[in-house]
Amino acid sequence: MFRPRHTVLLCRLLVGFAATLSVAQAPKKTSSANPAYSAERAVSLAQSGHCKEALPLLQQARPHLADKDLKRSVGFAGVRCAMFADQPDAGEDFLRFLNREFPHDPEVLYLSVHTYSDLSTRAAAELATTAPKSAQAHELNAEAFESQGKWDDAAREYRLLLQQNPRMPGIHFRLGRLLLSKPNPSPTVAEEAKKEMQQELEIDPSNAGAEYVLGALAQQNQQWDEAIQHFSRATKLDASFGDAFVGLGACLGSAKRFSEAIPPLENAVKLEPENPAPHYLLAIAYSRTGRKEDGDKQFAIQRQLTQKGAAGENNSQSQPNPN
Repeated sequence: MFRPRHTVLLCRLLVGFAATLSVAQAPKKTSSANPAYSAERAVSLAQSGHCKEALPLLQQARPHLADKDLKRSVGFAGVRCAMFADQPDAGEDFLRFLNREFPHDPEVLYLSVHTYSDLSTRAAAELATTAPKSAQAHELNAEAFESQGKWDDAAREYRLLLQQNPRMPGIHFRLGRLLLSKPNPSPTVAEEAKKEMQQELEIDPSNAGAEYVLGALAQQNQQWDEAIQHFSRATKLDASFGDAFVGLGACLGSAKRFSEAIPPLENAVKLEPENPAPHYLLAIAYSRTGRKEDGDKQFAIQRQLTQKGAAGENNSQSQPNPN
């Protein structure tokens, strides 16, 4: 039979054992509660192919990390696991995180290119599967053919689009541009492209690209007044359209309207400072209006840019072929 003193002692022993056991079984704050530890564990899970388990841990750990190398590892593992788990939103979140933390990093940019390319491929495949006869599917097919230089196939897709919706904005413009992209387009093809651009403007009068192409076609035929009208409208529709300002200034110069050519060419050199063409045209316009010193400055800039471009081309040609 226990005496009271023995009973108290036994209770103390039991309480002490229970406390020791609870401490042993409790999570260690220096391990799993530590963001760095959780992140390292999540990266390890991802590297061993356990993306389902790793992804939520990577998302939880990401905002709390200070170490740059660990941030990088978490970001890369997060992108790969998210894409593997078909969670593109999560993948884009990790990509944005990487690009914010490591701007201009070649590896991050390389990963971004491939990830967005993969997302694009997936979306294209889904479009082809779910709506193969939709206008968007035809448009995507046309763009793919165009990028491959398959002009006739691309034109067929654009025409199918116009059969479905004759007033769909942008399609006449693309078809006309496509016709002019063919090697050595004939005068007949150029005239057909012109009609497409005119039809585009009937549908969408705000299409600066169509105005620009019409201006370029008129410029080729030395129809200066017509070219000036189209280029001028293009610059008013899009104040950032550098090539339109160049075309406008060039045609005004060809029409001997040098003082009128100066403002658009000054805009052109601001918009395209590395392009030698507007500097050259502006130099001529300055010189013909009595501003010889300003003209000489523009000639010097034009020569410098031309030499720089030639040097870069020579350097690229001198590089050994990796193949």
